[in-house]
Amino acid sequence: MHILFIGYGKTSQRVAKHLFEQAHHISTISRSQKTDCYATHYLQDIQQLDLAQLRPVDVVYVILAPSQSGIAAYQQTYVDSIEPIVEALKGHPVQRIIIVSSTRVYGENAGERIDDESIIQPIDEQGHLLRKMELLWQAYYPQQSIIVRPTGIYGTSIARLKKLAEQTLSYPTVHFSNRIHIDDLAKFLALLATLDQVQSSYIVTNNTPLAMHEILRWFQQCLSLPEVELASEQVTGKQIYATRLVKTGFKFDHLICFNDYAALLSAHSNGK
Repeated sequence: MHILFIGYGKTSQRVAKHLFEQAHHISTISRSQKTDCYATHYLQDIQQLDLAQLRPVDVVYVILAPSQSGIAAYQQTYVDSIEPIVEALKGHPVQRIIIVSSTRVYGENAGERIDDESIIQPIDEQGHLLRKMELLWQAYYPQQSIIVRPTGIYGTSIARLKKLAEQTLSYPTVHFSNRIHIDDLAKFLALLATLDQVQSSYIVTNNTPLAMHEILRWFQQCLSLPEVELASEQVTGKQIYATRLVKTGFKFDHLICFNDYAALLSAHSNGK
């Protein structure tokens, strides 16, 4: 198959490697020069996207990320990009289009359980824009689109968590957070290109919600730092489960995040 990536960052590159090893032909569209050997790379602005010279495209991955976190950047990256992509794909025999969104579309924040059957109710503007993006893709490609909602992606750096552990002595609530290792996310995204029976959307997470103060305490113990105190027993965040993913038979390689954090801590220490 000919598989096109629109947006080609760390996650896309890992997905492309899986698909390249399965002998698929890969093309990519991105804003900056790419040099890896898995694909033929094209430098284009999505707003002026032109795919007329490409061989017929069978599968498309849309994996975009805003350069900033503000509302305008979300609008430009996730919503304003859709029509130019749809227009450029006209004439291509697209069988599947896999769009990476986020669990930010779920607005719950009191420790609720969320899974693939939960009602989607965004509460902030970024969440509403992501949901608008999902609905637009499903309107343009009702049979071909697959929405993928990862939780927090980890596995390449612990700098933020390490800094939090160094600076945090008190945490306000029992705040549940959720995560997926970047390599597991990439492996599942690659699976979606060829999976026989697919759903219209999938949450992708390791199914192990953890309270943030527990993660910080783990880092503090490893780094011989004072341990964070919990300011209240109020529960915030959400506990997210990937129920549809599990039914595909997918096997995680990174179920215990602390093993990965330990490896990254060791690499960080050895790199000093």
